[in-house]
Amino acid sequence: MDKNTIFGLVLIFLILIGFSYLTRPSEAELQRAQEQRDSIARVEAARAAQVAEQEKKDFELAQQNDSLPQNQNTVFVQDSLTEKIITLENAKIRLQISTLGGRIVNVDLKDYCTHDSLPLILWNENKSTFGLNFYARNKQVNTEKYLFQPNTTESVLYAENGEQTLSLKLYSEDNKYVEFLYKLAPDSYMADFSILTHNMNDVIASNSSFLTLFWGADMPQLEKSKDFENRYTGVYYDFLSDDVENMSMTSDEKETLTNKIKWVAFKQQFFTSVLIAGESFTDVSLSTQISNEPGYLKKVYAEIPLVYEGKANEAYNMKFFFGPNSFPVLKEYGADIELPKLVNLGWKWVAWFNQYVVIPLFGFLENHVTTNYGLIILLLTLIIKLVLFPLTYKSYLSQAKMRVLKPQIDEINKKFPKEKALERQKATMALYKKAGVNPMGGCLPMLLQMPILIALFWFFPGAIELRQKSFLWATDLASYDSIATLPFTIPFYGNHVSLFCLLMTATNIIYMIMNKKNQPQNDQLKGMQTMMYLMPIMFLFIFNSYSSGLSYYYFVATLITIIQTWVIQRYVNDEKLLRQIELAKSKPVKKSKFQERLEQMQRMQEQRAREQQQKKKKN
Repeated sequence: MDKNTIFGLVLIFLILIGFSYLTRPSEAELQRAQEQRDSIARVEAARAAQVAEQEKKDFELAQQNDSLPQNQNTVFVQDSLTEKIITLENAKIRLQISTLGGRIVNVDLKDYCTHDSLPLILWNENKSTFGLNFYARNKQVNTEKYLFQPNTTESVLYAENGEQTLSLKLYSEDNKYVEFLYKLAPDSYMADFSILTHNMNDVIASNSSFLTLFWGADMPQLEKSKDFENRYTGVYYDFLSDDVENMSMTSDEKETLTNKIKWVAFKQQFFTSVLIAGESFTDVSLSTQISNEPGYLKKVYAEIPLVYEGKANEAYNMKFFFGPNSFPVLKEYGADIELPKLVNLGWKWVAWFNQYVVIPLFGFLENHVTTNYGLIILLLTLIIKLVLFPLTYKSYLSQAKMRVLKPQIDEINKKFPKEKALERQKATMALYKKAGVNPMGGCLPMLLQMPILIALFWFFPGAIELRQKSFLWATDLASYDSIATLPFTIPFYGNHVSLFCLLMTATNIIYMIMNKKNQPQNDQLKGMQTMMYLMPIMFLFIFNSYSSGLSYYYFVATLITIIQTWVIQRYVNDEKLLRQIELAKSKPVKKSKFQERLEQMQRMQEQRAREQQQKKKKN
């Protein structure tokens, strides 16, 4: 560092010190700043004390209101009212509605039961919440705490020959009330629900722009495997101009949706409760929390602002769907609002196969062939394997051609060492071309089958048609089968033994051994084959707690593949195949126009290269 640089740095340092000294605040300025901070602190302290005092007064007022007799309540008339449960039902669902809060306290799907043969209850009174929050006459109102007046003295309203209607009114005065209106048609999973306000504009706070509808539930365990059911349990919602989405299934989450949605659903593996907007919901707040309570899966909650305009009469029309996650049922009740997407058919690139092939074919077999679901899975597998047989045959034939060409490939490898990899590859490809062999011919047919295997992986665990349907030793094809219960738990495996899973693993290992004989052997393939043998062992751990219907399908599919391979082996003779290949090699290879153009371009490039070399030699 030279003298000029040092001098410059020192000068800059002195200038900074001088600037700081000259611009420092005076003692008077420091005192005024301190007084200003103290003044702000006193104002904030006074404001905090005022807020605390107001909260204390509100609390005391709330206690006074709670201690007053009901006839002195200043918001709603509660004289001589007692809680009553009114049942609104049809052949499919039973809704128990309490006059306390005017809310549904129990939802029973009458055609179904839990894994242990108990009534299937989607909502439980002590494990659910539903109502309105708003301010009225300087008091926060929660409608769950108030008694509504029903329009009937009957305790059961059965929708058999026509629609049944239940009206529950929460009166402020004779002609001022909030009404919850329920309507249920015969043989329907859908119930109409409306919230009506009548002449409440001078009761509800004038500065209110929203009434908050809240809905929460602890979702009960309905199936045999709690962990497996939890994977399919959560909060779903449908964006009005977009797709169906869901919150996390594996962790706690809170979310506020600023875009408009058509419905919000509390979905379980096979059953769903859906609240559907007449037009749309906006700014919906959702939360989901994994429950550690025995017998329950998740705690779910939704807050839905309903726009309040302060009119004398306002109406909020909605619908409830309480029913099975059956694709045909959901399509019947809400194809136009994306309800069928509550059935998880897999990623978009495989869901189409389930929707347009598997579900219609499954339904045809169910309605026209047999109601034995084990046989339906067997027939479904046979049909799929027969359709895919040309690909299976082509894959085997390609592997057989590669196998009989292996001695010639070995000769090429000896002729061209590893250092001449390009020449070796060129000679190998020339041999394949003459023999009419596609080295990828064995892989492509298998890759084309993968989307089908993945699609069925998604279909079987969510197929309610298999729920509680028995076959052989499996008591429920929608859950795991168990032939033995272990006195201990094996990590990643469980404490039970699934026989279908064992059979699936065994057939996969047998197929691997058969397939090994059909493939040419080399060092690279040996490493891959070791990995392939590990795959069935991994499946043993993964599928032990999966749907037994899925394990049964994979077992039957692999068994059919083994039989097909055995038949093809008897039909395809290696010596005959080699003679056919040698005959094909003696014939001129027919080139495509693209290959001809490519070779012509290559010759032109080589010609130009030779001409350039000749010019260089002359120069």
